[in-house]
Parts: sequence; C-alpha cells; structure tokens
Amino acid sequence: MSDSQNPYGGIPQASFGPPSAGYPHMPPPAPAGWAPPPRPGLLPLRPLSFGMLLGAPFQVLRRNPAATFGSALITQLATSLVTVFVVGGAGILAFNRIDSALPEDRDAVTAGAWATVILASLIPVALSILSSALLQGVLVVEVARGTLGEKNRMGVLWRAAGRRLWPLVAWFAVLLGVIVIAVAAVVGLAVLIGVVGSTAIGDAAIGVAIGVGVLGALVLTASGIWLGTKTALVPSIIVLERRGMLSSIRRSWSLTNGSFWKTFGVLALISVILSFASQIITTPVSFIGGLATGFLFPTGGSEDSASFIAVTIVTYGLTLIISLVLGAVTAVVQSSAVAVIYIDLRMRREGLDLDLMRYVEARHTGGAHDVPDPYLVSSQRNG
Repeated sequence: MSDSQNPYGGIPQASFGPPSAGYPHMPPPAPAGWAPPPRPGLLPLRPLSFGMLLGAPFQVLRRNPAATFGSALITQLATSLVTVFVVGGAGILAFNRIDSALPEDRDAVTAGAWATVILASLIPVALSILSSALLQGVLVVEVARGTLGEKNRMGVLWRAAGRRLWPLVAWFAVLLGVIVIAVAAVVGLAVLIGVVGSTAIGDAAIGVAIGVGVLGALVLTASGIWLGTKTALVPSIIVLERRGMLSSIRRSWSLTNGSFWKTFGVLALISVILSFASQIITTPVSFIGGLATGFLFPTGGSEDSASFIAVTIVTYGLTLIISLVLGAVTAVVQSSAVAVIYIDLRMRREGLDLDLMRYVEARHTGGAHDVPDPYLVSSQRNG
C-alpha cells in the first residue's frame, strides 16, 4: 500500500477476499472507511498513553528547538546575568563601605550593607518570576498550537504568551509567597521552641526543636507535592482558556480529580529522568576540571597565580555554560509536560480531541476562521 493510501502509517490492511494459502490465519480486514486517529502535529488527537505522556515533552524540544530551547536559554541567561551583576555589584559596593567605615560607625554600616544586598536580591527574584511566567506561557502555546500542526517562531509565541503574562506572573508570585511563608513558619517555630524551651527544659529543647523542624519539613514536602499536583494545570488554563488566577485554580483542581497519581507520576518521573541525565553530564565535567586544576597546580597556584586563576575561571565558566544549557532543556521539558497532561485530561473528560479534529478539518477546507478556538470551553465559545 502506498503512503497516499495509508497517510498516518501503521500496519497496512489486507484487501477483501479469501486468505492466501501462505497466511491461513490472517485477521479479517478493517471495516471500510476506518482510519487511525489523525496526528496533524505534536500529539495524536486521542487520549494519550502513559508512554506518550512521557515522550511528548521531549518531542516539543526536538520539534521546534529554536523557539522553545531558545526562549528558555534567553530567560535563564538574563536572570543569571542580572543576579551576578546586581547582587554581586551591590555586595561589593556595600561591603567596601564596611572596610572604609570608622570603628564607631561600623555596626550601622554593616547593617546597611546587608539591607542593601537583601533589597538588591529582590530584583533578580522579580525577574525570575517574570521570566518563568513568560517561558511557561510560551511553551503552553507551543504545545497547544503544535498539536494542531502549527510551528511558530519565537516572536509569535512570545506575543501570544504576553497577552496572558500578568495573570501568569500573579500565579508564580503567589506560589513563591506561599513557599516562603510556609518555610519561614516552620523554621521560626523550631527556633522559637529552641530558644524559649531552653529556659524551661534545658538542652532537651534543642532536640525538640530539631524534631519539630524535621516533622515540619516532611509535612511541607507532602503538602507541596499534593498542592503542586492539584494546581499543576493552572498556567495552561490561564493561557488557553483565558481565565483568571482563582478560576484557573478551581479548574485545575477539578480536572485532576481522579487523575492525581497519574499526573504526579508523569511529572515526577520526568523530573527524575532529567535530574539523572544532568548528573551524568555535570559530574564528569566538574571532576575532570578539578582533576586538571590539581594536576597543573599541585601547590594551589601559589607559584603562578595568574595561570591558576585563568584555569579556574575557564573550568567554572564551562560548568556554568553546561548548567545553563541543561537548565534550559529541563525548563522546556517540564513546562511542556504540564501542557501535554492538560490536553490529555481534557480529551479524556471533555472530548477535546473531537473539537481539535473539527478545527483541523475546517482549516484544511479554508473555514478555520468560522470555527471557535478549540481550547475554549463550550460556555466561553457560546459567550
């Protein structure tokens, strides 16, 4: 059978008629008009298997690397550079003032220096939230449009994600705030027990404080896994369904009902794969760099400090470049995995695959402009 007769691949069907003598047990032919579910782009338009859920995020990276990997690399590089120059520059200026301060002013200058560094660190934190929100939006759009067979350039994806940037920023800011408050509460409680309890029960208070800290860390970890999985689809809903943050949280909670372990399993397994691959790459590089430095400068570079500094800079620079590349790959795959899970859950529960098929068919006949956005829910389309 030619490719034109079997455009989606698979096993060619037998022709009608009696089986040949050489194949007495050949199964009967498929019904006339049958064809496998179409796959116009990234994903087949049907509910996905577990293997497809794991493999599709990596296909996003291979399918459109310039837009996906390029976006991740730009955002990570910008955040790293701002962190180094802003925090590092503020630290150098602030602590130089400590060295030049008079003895009677040193305590006040030291406090001001630390306050300056802390305030300066808020700038890269804000940029990190902004870049993470933008990258998540870019990859959600790429997965959604790639499923329909489209392949957009970086500028198109950035403009599409930018339309939903501020709800995404609000969501990532809320996440960061919740994490900071929860960790601060556990640490503060443990410290309070250690300080206050020491006057009542003595040294035993330290053991109690450590126990409370460990128990609190376990509770935070379990709570973070549960809440993180239940709200994992929020960015996809914000971008594709054009909802607000609170409505997206409720929607994500509803879609993941009954699919918690599957969602968590996919996201956790992808994280383990990426972490393991990163360690395989970075560990030998760090080991070889340290080994080369020790071999070339066994005395620590005291005899040729300039060469020692140069080799050290090259080693750390190479490690930093590899870390940026791996970080960009990790960001693309993990963010894409969330979007793939979102599309799969909607195909299983709401028949999104049928809406996507209608859109693809209408586009092929030139009538896509008359078909509403397939990713909007029915109430939004009618509205």
